[in-house]
Amino acid sequence: MNSQKKYPQKLSLEFFPPRTPAGVDKLKTVITELGGMAPEYMSVTYGAGGTTQEKTLETVSYIQQHTPFDAAPHLTCIGATHESVLELLNTYEALGIKRIVALRGDLPSGMMDPGEFKYASDLIAFIKQEKGDTFHLEVAAYPETHPQARNCEVGIKWFKHKVEQGADSAITQYFYNVDSYLYFIDNCERHGIDLPIIPGVMPITNYENLVRFSAGCGAEVPRWLKCRLESFEDDKESLLAFGQDVVTEMCQRLLDAGAPGIHFYSMNQTQPTLDIAKSLTFKNA
Repeated sequence: MNSQKKYPQKLSLEFFPPRTPAGVDKLKTVITELGGMAPEYMSVTYGAGGTTQEKTLETVSYIQQHTPFDAAPHLTCIGATHESVLELLNTYEALGIKRIVALRGDLPSGMMDPGEFKYASDLIAFIKQEKGDTFHLEVAAYPETHPQARNCEVGIKWFKHKVEQGADSAITQYFYNVDSYLYFIDNCERHGIDLPIIPGVMPITNYENLVRFSAGCGAEVPRWLKCRLESFEDDKESLLAFGQDVVTEMCQRLLDAGAPGIHFYSMNQTQPTLDIAKSLTFKNA
């Protein structure tokens, strides 16, 4: 994976917009506690069809205006119009936002028409057309293949098309098999794809939630890992300790292999991410 080694290794974080006042207060605390790791940016998710748009905007505004960190809002295009996306882009530009995570998103339940954007590549092209290089555009990558792609070759062609439309870097779906990432990088190189592809990492804190999330997004939990996690049953402390060891070792292997950083899916919690990150050695950070 020679192409990735030329990029400096950095850390970034992902949060979801809280829905309650208590959740807002908790996230502010988490941002402060994880801020000591000096993340390159903090991204904020966006619900299917823009269902959390207002909450996403509130969270992004707080990070951008009241913390020393750069905020990176997710922007999904399913169900959106050119007008609604442009309005949001203008709002983010006025806030001083410099980075956007551009995604297709999922169709909300009951919605049949995807709207004026069918694919993330359409959204990327539109942002570049309207805003040029105002925003650094992050896109999604799928080391274990996009769940809707027929095979790896189709998945890599879709990814390349997004890159050609103007993506600046990519964040992967989470995974627990380092080889899947390394193979994906090799495949990208064979197809002439050259941009930073940052591994997305999900700390392990709850077995049932992990299996449910993974089934919904197409991420594989290796059989050996499932068996070990199942064996802890109600011993949460041991599960957390084991999960921390597994993910920490995986992250360090990725960094040692030249991955350009780690993007943590924090789930709005401090300790799981902090315990992993503090043990990692970043090069050229």
